[in-house]
Amino acid sequence: MAYSASRQFIRNLKALPATFFDSFIRHGKPTSDRAQTQTVVQNFFLHIHSSRIHKHSLKSLTTMGLGVMTLAMFIILCFTGTLLMVYYKPSVASAYDSIKDIQYVVPTGRIMRNVHRWAAHGMVILLMLHMARVFYTGAYKRSREFNWVLGMMLFVVTLGLSFTGYLLPWDQLAYWAVTIGSAIAASPTELTDAVSVTQYFDPGGQIKEVMLGAHFIGEEALIRFYLLHIVVLPILLCAILGVHMWRIRKDGGLARPASADPLPVQADITAAASPTKTFGLMAVIADRTPATDQEIDNTVPSWPRVFRIEAILLMLVLIVLVLLSLAFDAPLKEMANPEVPENPAKAPWYFLGLQELVSYSAFMGGMVIPGIVVVGLCLIPYLDREEEDIGVWFSGRRGRWVALISAVYSIVISVSILAFTVQFGWLRNWFPEIPQFIIIVINPGTVFVLACALWSIILLRVTNSTRMAAIGLFTCFLVCFVILTYFAMVHRGPNWDFFWSHADWPTVQH
Repeated sequence: MAYSASRQFIRNLKALPATFFDSFIRHGKPTSDRAQTQTVVQNFFLHIHSSRIHKHSLKSLTTMGLGVMTLAMFIILCFTGTLLMVYYKPSVASAYDSIKDIQYVVPTGRIMRNVHRWAAHGMVILLMLHMARVFYTGAYKRSREFNWVLGMMLFVVTLGLSFTGYLLPWDQLAYWAVTIGSAIAASPTELTDAVSVTQYFDPGGQIKEVMLGAHFIGEEALIRFYLLHIVVLPILLCAILGVHMWRIRKDGGLARPASADPLPVQADITAAASPTKTFGLMAVIADRTPATDQEIDNTVPSWPRVFRIEAILLMLVLIVLVLLSLAFDAPLKEMANPEVPENPAKAPWYFLGLQELVSYSAFMGGMVIPGIVVVGLCLIPYLDREEEDIGVWFSGRRGRWVALISAVYSIVISVSILAFTVQFGWLRNWFPEIPQFIIIVINPGTVFVLACALWSIILLRVTNSTRMAAIGLFTCFLVCFVILTYFAMVHRGPNWDFFWSHADWPTVQH
């Protein structure tokens, strides 16, 4: 008995890898559709997808992999951020030195920091492109309205993650960029000053103090930003992201046009054909989900097709980030010094368009206009209720023309307003004694918004289509954002003056 037990123990020891693998992954090798379906259903990590996916969703132009690559960026950010946390010290006295240690002393620290920085920028870019793809294919319609709102929430949280991480190096670039951000947060004070109620009611000052933990950027601000960046906002993003992906499944998968599901050929009931499918039902229920009454003939098992594509996209994103990290180092300027202001002090690139608007009016450009844009985008699915085919780029030929004409219109309007302000200034230049309240209400930023809204109304009247009006409005906002960002990045120099290029900047800056 002892002999046989010993031999059995040795056999169990040799089979340990296989038995452990079988206990961890309970499904066998997927050799059929049924086995492939069970692979997804029985695996916690794979179950985030539905067991089957429509063939149309696997086409490259359906999503261009933008959502998957955005998620890949977030996963890479979490991994590299965790490694950076091992060496980073969140204190004013040590933060900058710890970043220098990561950059120059810690093995592979330079690559990890570079990958983390470029992945943060890449995630913002890919998320914007993903939102544009969803909008232009009409994937916010029908039962997907709330998922579009969740996407907008993900966009806002992603910007918050990028902004809070910007302060952590505690260099001149980070310090003065966050100084601009805190000034935007305090912008309601501009309005309360204009109506002379700040001494009684100062929401701008309260917002800034909650944000920084003080009236200035110091230890309290660094701790708060660090906590938001590594705990609060990542947890919030994961929660929203989980609901977002779950809603995609419950909404019938990725949006697709009706042509992706051709009508099944009607069988000849007079023909004596043997049945090819059998179904066992425990109950028959009436459902209202988008998947009701949908054929499964145009679907394929998610495993391994979808996961293979996702793995390829993840590797592609990682390769691009590593190459960028080898070629370009993440910026690191001198240690933060409140006594030596940056000139020009610029926000992160994704807030530069906002900074350009803030230069005209802090309250309108920093609070009102961004609020109008975000709320307006959230409301689009509830205002555009036209019944039309989804999953079609620009909803057809007419939509492509509307988007093109809207892009040209917004380019002309944006460039004209910017050129006018550079050449002639604005109300304050013409009337130095004009009340500040008028400057708040009437400024180039409000002209941008009114011009976009007017164009949308014109499209609504001319095309008699809320979808065409929405395409025009979204295109105007998108093009204006790009132009304002480019203008502030390239043509704004010391004292926020206009220069054609960096070479034209004055040699001595005060």
